[in-house]
Amino acid sequence: MKKLLALTLALVLCLGLAACGGGTSTDTDTNADTSSDADTNGDATANGETITLTVGATPNPHAEILAQVKDDLAAEGIDLVVKEYSDYVVPNTAVEEGDLDANYFQHTPYMEKFNEENGTHLVSVGKIHYEPMGIYPGLTKTLEELPDGATIAVPNDATNEARALQLLAAQGLIELKEDAGLNATPNDITSNPKNLQFKELEAAMLPQTASEVDLSVINSNFAMEGGMNPATDSLASEDADSEAAQTFANIVAVKEGHENDPAIQALVKALQSDKVKEYIEKTYSGAVVAVF
Repeated sequence: MKKLLALTLALVLCLGLAACGGGTSTDTDTNADTSSDADTNGDATANGETITLTVGATPNPHAEILAQVKDDLAAEGIDLVVKEYSDYVVPNTAVEEGDLDANYFQHTPYMEKFNEENGTHLVSVGKIHYEPMGIYPGLTKTLEELPDGATIAVPNDATNEARALQLLAAQGLIELKEDAGLNATPNDITSNPKNLQFKELEAAMLPQTASEVDLSVINSNFAMEGGMNPATDSLASEDADSEAAQTFANIVAVKEGHENDPAIQALVKALQSDKVKEYIEKTYSGAVVAVF
């Protein structure tokens, strides 16, 4: 009986050791396979683990454009996660606080103004595209029919309001001080023959309120999100060689100090590829223009 008990215990012990050994062997095999993948990908981490890169973007066109490079980055061992936002504030504070690695929705003047007003430390790592701002009909259907005292809705952030005013000036609806440039405010209006009234609203709200005012000056990304086609629905838009077009290219922004992170550099390279340029040209028909 004692011999039988001893034999049983020995058998259990052997099986236990075999199970532990089998588990270790499986982990080693998995690591070996992962290491092989890392060699293939080249830019993957040394142990073959995928790097997660989280980028904030407005849905249209930014998130759509980012979706075009997800597989390309995956081939380099980078898992691109896109978080969509409908405002211009949270994506910046999230990058500053480390909740996002980067964002793609804004132009440099807006970013610099945001830094100045909020004490953030955001920098551009690359220009991707330009979105012509347009004038859209509401209660009034054409510029020629615009009545005296008409209300025009414009973005309430400083840089985009200046851009809107310059576009209205280019159509002869108002005149601005010569030196106002892209810092223009309603206080810089020197001539307003139709006594136009300006309603300042958050940029994302402009498509929703377009039917309540005579005209609205809207960023193309929000216009598209609102079901508008900037190429066909706008009454006028910024010229491709205007000062605004050269200044307001949309950028990838990161917190200062992360400009040279390998994953960030890979993202910019992918976005500035011929593949993305072709996608932009075919998809947006001039409503979005590649600048690289």
